[in-house]
Amino acid sequence: MHFLKDRGFFLPSSEITPRAGYEGRRDLLKLLAGGAAGATLATWAGRAAFAQATRPGKLAALPGARSAVAGAVTMEKTTSYADVTSYNNFYEFGTDKSDPGRNAHTLKTRPWTVAIEGEVKKPRVLDIDELLKLSPMEERVYRLRCVEGWSMVIPWVGYSLAELIKRVEPTGNAKYVEFVTLADAKTMPHVGSRVLDWPYVEGLRMDEAMHPLALLAFGLYGEVLPNANGAPVRAVVPWKYGFKSGKSIVKIRFVEKEPRTSWVKAGPQEYGFYSNVNPNVDHPRWSQATERRIGEDGLFQKKRATLMFNGYEAQVGQLYAGMDLKKFF
Repeated sequence: MHFLKDRGFFLPSSEITPRAGYEGRRDLLKLLAGGAAGATLATWAGRAAFAQATRPGKLAALPGARSAVAGAVTMEKTTSYADVTSYNNFYEFGTDKSDPGRNAHTLKTRPWTVAIEGEVKKPRVLDIDELLKLSPMEERVYRLRCVEGWSMVIPWVGYSLAELIKRVEPTGNAKYVEFVTLADAKTMPHVGSRVLDWPYVEGLRMDEAMHPLALLAFGLYGEVLPNANGAPVRAVVPWKYGFKSGKSIVKIRFVEKEPRTSWVKAGPQEYGFYSNVNPNVDHPRWSQATERRIGEDGLFQKKRATLMFNGYEAQVGQLYAGMDLKKFF
């Protein structure tokens, strides 16, 4: 078992204000000069947030309508595409943050199928194109918080995981949903390394998986997912630490007992099954009270305070009412 320290990250380009950003601020000044604040200001803020998410034109387009799900769109500045696609964890391609961006070009995302198994009335194997057409695409701007203490704001494209779950009709025995990532040593050079037990497995309680914010994602920044970010389909669970959002999914299993997930197997004292973002529960080797937003790495930039449930407490807090969140971490 190997644990790597965060080596930090700096990209000068991420400090540059995008053209859409300064043009948007110029529009705001015009509105304020004319006295049109209030409701107009809220409209501008929403438009500016989505202007920041303009697709970079590097991969096939995958547009989505703005989501109406409560809490699905944060007004925070989005993290640059360059940062999102070059700094992340995907251990199948290496344990350094830059490894997925360098190595994931070997991943083959066509053909691709996802098997639906276990306690469902309608088990099936779905082609990726069938999954893409299952429900209308939405764009959702979610915060992503890593257990290592860094965070991003990413415009994802996909639809609620609940849309898939309802169609396969889980039985009364289905208490949890388990996600299994592809483990192909031919296209994933670090599969077989001793850092984890392969394939990578994650899971959610059924009510968590059915929550409207739990996303089945196929893209980001208006385009299909880059390989390094979990192409062609991944989960995004914004109120949990990032490792809970399984990438490059090939199986979704509905099971009665809590899945033994990869990081729980690797370090049960450090990585609990729930892994909700909680500033009051420290990792055994570091505090979770603050976070470093990627793209805010200036010399005098202060860390941000970590928000309970990553800022989604109003939407998901009721899922854990009465639970001891230090015991069920």
